[in-house]
Amino acid sequence: MPKSASRSKNSRAEGVSPSTAKLRLLKKLRCALNFEKQAWAAGATLVAGVDEVGRGSLFGPVVAAAVILNPAHRIRGLRDSKLLPAERREELALLIRQHSIAWAIAAVDSARIDQINIYQASRLAMLHAVQQLAPAASYLLVDAVRLDCELPQQAIIHGDALSASIAAASIIAKVERDRMISAWDPVFPMYGLASNKGYCTPRHLAALREHGPSPLHRQSFSPVWSAPIPQEVLSFMLDPAPEEISADEEPMATILEG
Repeated sequence: MPKSASRSKNSRAEGVSPSTAKLRLLKKLRCALNFEKQAWAAGATLVAGVDEVGRGSLFGPVVAAAVILNPAHRIRGLRDSKLLPAERREELALLIRQHSIAWAIAAVDSARIDQINIYQASRLAMLHAVQQLAPAASYLLVDAVRLDCELPQQAIIHGDALSASIAAASIIAKVERDRMISAWDPVFPMYGLASNKGYCTPRHLAALREHGPSPLHRQSFSPVWSAPIPQEVLSFMLDPAPEEISADEEPMATILEG
């Protein structure tokens, strides 16, 4: 039996959802500098951790970050942003920005997500974050995927729970995306964005059924396009999707540098 099927079966037997089972697994993993130390030992002087947040959201952008930690300044408490309370994420994000060698954040908006799909949009956001690092990274540790660039890199499954650099990236990306989505709450108060950050909650689904989606909802996501009151078809949805993502491509990406 495949391992994934076995895990799902075990989760059902324990009476917990797959997401709860995953969180339990992540809590058991130890976030450290093992991957960074291996890269440093191999001669990479500027090792960047890269991660994204917001892939499962129904509203707004996917946001990515890249962080080059300073080996001489240890930031205690780094771990997967999903495992941290909001107040602690804010504290750590400030420390990461103050004491890292470099950090950068990039966002790809919902229109672009609908054009190229969420997987490619996530990779594009991560790529743009890496490209904005100053000084530039010499090696990448990336959560789960590989990026379309020439830099040497290592994709790490559950990287945000294992690598301190990737965890740092997940934290500042999460804090920035939460800020961005909360800023839209007064504009679209019916969706409860300040509390759900655009994710699929009962209140959010009920609002979609009653009011239909906003222009900033991801029109290609099932709970959005299947809403009884549809959003007017936007012009970007009529444009053909590009065949591939170029490393030089920049439309619809918002960049913040550190």
